[in-house]
This record gives sequence, C-alpha cells and structure tokens, in this order.
Amino acid sequence: MKQQAHFGKPGQQGVVIIEVLIAILIFSIGVLGIVGMQASMIKNTTESKYRNDASNIAQQQIGELWVSPDNLPGEGSTTTSSLSELPNGTVSITRTGDRYTVVVGWQQPGEVAHNYTTIASISGM
Repeated sequence: MKQQAHFGKPGQQGVVIIEVLIAILIFSIGVLGIVGMQASMIKNTTESKYRNDASNIAQQQIGELWVSPDNLPGEGSTTTSSLSELPNGTVSITRTGDRYTVVVGWQQPGEVAHNYTTIASISGM
C-alpha cells in the first residue's frame, strides 16, 4: 500500500492562500491611500495657484490705481467687476479716505468662496 505525500500538517492546508489574500488586501489599502493623497495634493496645488493668481490680480489693480489717478473710485464708493482668470472671480475696490481696499474673490464649483484682501494707501492725488 502506497502512502500519499502530505505537504505540511493536514490542519494547515490552505493557510498560504489566506496569507496571499491578506497581503493583497494590505497592498490594496496602501494603493488607495496613495491615490487619496495624490487627489488631496492636486486639490491643494489648485487652491494655491488660485491664491497666487488672486494676489497678483490685487497687486495689478493697485498698480493701475497708482498710474491712472483719474479712474480712482470716489470716497466711500465700491467698484466691482468680474474676472475671467479665476473661477467665478470678482474684484472689488473700495475707497475710504486715502485707503483703497482691493478684494479678489473666487469660488470653485462645489467649494466654499475664497477672498484675498489687500489694502493700499494712495495719498496726494
């Protein structure tokens, strides 16, 4: 009578397949974590770009106020216009005495609204 060859103990058969499935599960969770981090990085990079653009637009508006004093808003008035550089972008300039407040706003779809505000003093005009 021939005896059959057993690999390992009879109670441990199938353990290798469980170990492989657990390894695949751990690997899959790691990949999902990396994909989530990349999505978060893309969102943060986009928000950073919009903040930088808003800062540049505000500084450009202040520069235009300096070079064209004839177009300065009147005392206590606010001028608002839309921007194509930012999603749902607007820029408003408010004058209070010799202080000009420039507010650049934008809002991405499905996100909260953001504002960048800067104040400049332009006197003697």
